[in-house]
Amino acid sequence: MQISVSVPEQSTTPTALTIGNFDGLHLGHRAMLDKLIAVARAHHLPACVLTFEPHPREFFTPDQAPARLTGMREKLALLQAAGVDHTFVLRFGRQLAAQTPQEFIDRVLVQGFGVQHLIIGDDFCFGRKRAGNLATLQAAGAAQGFTVDAMHTVEVDGIRVSSSAVREALFAGNLELAARLLGRTYNVAGRVIHGDKIGRKLGFPTANIQFRRKRIPLDGVFAVTVEGLQERPLQGAASIGVRPTLGYGLKPVLEVHLLDFSAEIYRQHVSVNFVHKLRDQKKYDSVDALKEQIARDVDDTRRYFAGLTRIAANATPEDKSA
Repeated sequence: MQISVSVPEQSTTPTALTIGNFDGLHLGHRAMLDKLIAVARAHHLPACVLTFEPHPREFFTPDQAPARLTGMREKLALLQAAGVDHTFVLRFGRQLAAQTPQEFIDRVLVQGFGVQHLIIGDDFCFGRKRAGNLATLQAAGAAQGFTVDAMHTVEVDGIRVSSSAVREALFAGNLELAARLLGRTYNVAGRVIHGDKIGRKLGFPTANIQFRRKRIPLDGVFAVTVEGLQERPLQGAASIGVRPTLGYGLKPVLEVHLLDFSAEIYRQHVSVNFVHKLRDQKKYDSVDALKEQIARDVDDTRRYFAGLTRIAANATPEDKSA
């Protein structure tokens, strides 16, 4: 997949295009991308995605913007895995925000992308004061020779799939629902960096995972699997949050204690999959009390994964094939 950080001044080839933030790349996004790629292949066009950095809500109301589900690196990896040919990451700032809907259509869609087929969500708005919408694009397409197709709502268990719904599930600790909405286990990726070694001092060494998001969509202690270190995922107990026992006002951190693992892994890039919530963050009266709780968390993690192993071992051939 090609990645560009600007829109061409003048398109040299027509495109099939979709536009959005694609935060989390959930099942609704996947349905849109599948549709985009099918249209692109049918008409022998590149399947292109236009996304924005920062998220428009982070630009307009930074203190009220929602926690990101995925960082840019994770988003790009998911778009590539979905089969997108070219992703354009357009910087969202005052100049772009000031464009009228017609200016965006003329300068970006027609001149920059040479769009032939555009696929958007049915609630998509754009341009200054969000004045442009699906009807605006359909009228422009009819006048300037490109098709506009709206992707309608995708539902799971009667729930409208959206980034907001995924965040709500994660905040509530309902990882199972979040996974159904995403179509995969929720994960956070980052590089293992040096921390303050507190876990090691307590007898439970942890991998400190660097992530650049200011807000996180979940908080607590979790049973996790970690990819990127061995051929098969490793099991572990993870804490993500501000570590209330060790001090308030700290930025969120992600620490993972890997079960039965002791290799040196600094600077490795890993992906942490959150499979089950054990408990909320809690402030303890002493470091000894925290140490005792960590020991219980590790035991609970072992029991959780042992239970999954027993379920898998007892599954019928029909269950395994499903």
